[in-house]
Amino acid sequence: MKPMSVLIALLASSAVLFAQETKNPVSTVLKEILPRQQKNLVAAAEEMPADKYSYKPTEGQMTFAHLTMHVTESNNHLCSVISDSPAPKVAELKETDGKDKLVAALKASFDFCTTALAKVDDSRLGDPIELFGRKGPRAFAMFALAGGWADHYGAAAMYLRLNGLLPPTAQKK
Repeated sequence: MKPMSVLIALLASSAVLFAQETKNPVSTVLKEILPRQQKNLVAAAEEMPADKYSYKPTEGQMTFAHLTMHVTESNNHLCSVISDSPAPKVAELKETDGKDKLVAALKASFDFCTTALAKVDDSRLGDPIELFGRKGPRAFAMFALAGGWADHYGAAAMYLRLNGLLPPTAQKK
């Protein structure tokens, strides 16, 4: 057997074993990803100095404030869709809001996701939802949420590095 075939077989058997051991593998994994992404995204928002929230690497990119606001709004919307819960009533955020307000809203959005996702299981993964102007299964929103966290943390880490700061995952423990 070729090395790649061995690796694929090993990964497939691990996935089957996990699925057999876990009644709700998709929602369970999403809930396991949430605390780490919350920790990293909040720490990145806290690391960036308040006077750098208006920073953007190029004219075509969003400011760090807008990135923080976008993660907050995405969390509230996607966790609402995934859990079939109403999104929290929050004051509309603006790019010009201060760091303290934006970080507090970011933390609150992760708190909402933690609460909303706690009641989610895999029984409704295939239920139709509308997201980003298109229809698809509820699972799409779960993957969009997890992928968004990774993408947004990568952007935040780049913004920090471009300002001479280490992102949370690069800092010595």
